[in-house]
Amino acid sequence: MDTWALMRALHLLAMAFFVGGQLVLVAAVVPAERDAPDRERLRAAARRFGYGTLVAIAVLIATGAAMASEFDRWDDSELQAKLVLVAIVGVLVTWHIRRPAWHGIEAAIFVISLAIVWLGVSLAH
Repeated sequence: MDTWALMRALHLLAMAFFVGGQLVLVAAVVPAERDAPDRERLRAAARRFGYGTLVAIAVLIATGAAMASEFDRWDDSELQAKLVLVAIVGVLVTWHIRRPAWHGIEAAIFVISLAIVWLGVSLAH
């Protein structure tokens, strides 16, 4: 495996953690814990996912920037659109940390994350 295949694999793994983790939280953890009298387990799961998300975002930024530089993609309009959506997700994640009860933010983060994945797949071809 060459360096750039490894970079792409790390980028995809970090993306899978970020988007897949959102799916697990929405489809399994939140429904299972929604009616619990003490929501601390739900908060603990979300907090742990949040820490993992920070690592995933760092990996995504490092590997994405390296690949964009290596393959001279910085001027690509699809990459520019993806970066705008990444910035929006960053703002929404920060907002969600401050207002965790606003569940519409979670939905927006998830939908925009799917759009980012779509653009990433398009860029990879």
